[in-house]
Amino acid sequence: MYANRRFGRVVTVSASQRVATDDQLARLLQIGIVLEEVVEARAHHHYRSLDTELDAEVETLLEDAAAESADHRERLEALIENLGGDSVPFDEIETLVDARYGRTKPEDFDGVLYDQLCNEETAYKFYDDLIEAIERSEATFSLDRESLVSTLETIRAEEAEGVREVTEVMERR
Repeated sequence: MYANRRFGRVVTVSASQRVATDDQLARLLQIGIVLEEVVEARAHHHYRSLDTELDAEVETLLEDAAAESADHRERLEALIENLGGDSVPFDEIETLVDARYGRTKPEDFDGVLYDQLCNEETAYKFYDDLIEAIERSEATFSLDRESLVSTLETIRAEEAEGVREVTEVMERR
């Protein structure tokens, strides 16, 4: 389990444990999809809530974050589709994530940039823990392990870049 600064809670699904089955892997990947949906939805919410005189730098940041999250969801969906195991129904995962992450609204944070930074950090930490859990596992998955880890490492690197970009914008303000 890991503490999440953004939500002040501990995530109930622990990616830091070993991933032992395709079903467990599918469930964790589904949680990643829902987290990406949260990031995308919040970026869209902030984009729509900004005044008519948009700050071009923040506008671009939010557009890029939403597009990146959509891309990450597609990559995760492709991994799940290629898994041979049974996955947990999506509405159960969505309920789990909503119970943990849905308690806060975008307005609950001190500004658009802080909320976006927390979104990026949350996703980065999730993927970091998931990669670690997969690497520590000795299980054989239906997916090629090298390809799986490579995909997740790419997504994690993009989340790290998002953290860096938001931090740089915040520092200039």
